Amino acid sequence: MIRVAMLSFWHVHAKDYARQASEHPDTEIVAVWDELPERGRKEAEARGARFYESLEELLAQKDIDAVIVDTPTNVHRDVMVAAARAGKHIFTEKVVATTLKECNEILNAVESAGVRLTVSLPRLNADYTAAVQKIIGEGLLGELTLVRTRLSHNGAISTAERPGGWLPAHFFGAEQCGGGAMIDLGCHPMYLARLFLGLPESVSANYGYVTGKEVEDNAVSVLRYPSGALAVVEAGFVNRFSPFVIEVHGTEGSLLYSTHDNKLLVRSSKLDGQTEWTVEKELSANRPSAFDQWVSHIQNGTTASENIALAADLTRLMEASNLSARAGAPVLLNDLQP
Repeated sequence: MIRVAMLSFWHVHAKDYARQASEHPDTEIVAVWDELPERGRKEAEARGARFYESLEELLAQKDIDAVIVDTPTNVHRDVMVAAARAGKHIFTEKVVATTLKECNEILNAVESAGVRLTVSLPRLNADYTAAVQKIIGEGLLGELTLVRTRLSHNGAISTAERPGGWLPAHFFGAEQCGGGAMIDLGCHPMYLARLFLGLPESVSANYGYVTGKEVEDNAVSVLRYPSGALAVVEAGFVNRFSPFVIEVHGTEGSLLYSTHDNKLLVRSSKLDGQTEWTVEKELSANRPSAFDQWVSHIQNGTTASENIALAADLTRLMEASNLSARAGAPVLLNDLQP
């Protein structure tokens, strides 16, 4: 049995990960730490777990094997470096960190300690993602020229019941979050664009502030590639009915996927006799969840190499997006401090 400690319930998905840890046959929650002691005590009591006011004391416990990190993003570096040095395996909410420098410090600590790290990048494991990769890999789209990915919801829109929006108020704080819609929701379309097209040469971002929050609630990043290809990554907290969207276009074909109908459409000049869009009906099953993969890596002594590499690239792209939006100019990835 892998004995797990929850490190904070700051993030909106913390309870989801706690549920996964409780339901998995090979993990159990034995301890909780939270930067807000009152919240931490409540969550620990609900799970019959020990609560620690001191993170250092928790990490010193020999009967804790691993930690799930859902702290404010701005303390990810300190928390995860400390956890790695204490010999604890780490499952973390994205992003790993807000800067490439801090991300590399975390990854170096993980590698030095020999612990197992997995980052929650859930859409990597979806059936539609595998289907898109298969179509690209078969060359049906030719040379890729444009990827568009979008994820948005209405979390910042005021209602009578929740004047500030249904997202927790601390999700609109720049210091703790490192940004708004792009670094939160935009992570998912961003790592998919990276998966399909690779790392770009530069990033240009524009952020909007529809509801007047401290962080952006409407955002677009454009990734530019040496080949001339582009990726457009869109995210927002101010769109009530916006579907999740993937578009991939190339010199020989295009594919479209949207949650408005949950259909993957393909059209290619390389498919003999095809004159209309066709629905891709044979989607692969979803891969195991990121959490399940983490448990497997701990048990088998393996490394989540692809997951970690994509998570590091995600930090690169988010840092470049934030810098570009502030400067009003493109940012070259090679100019980021390693």
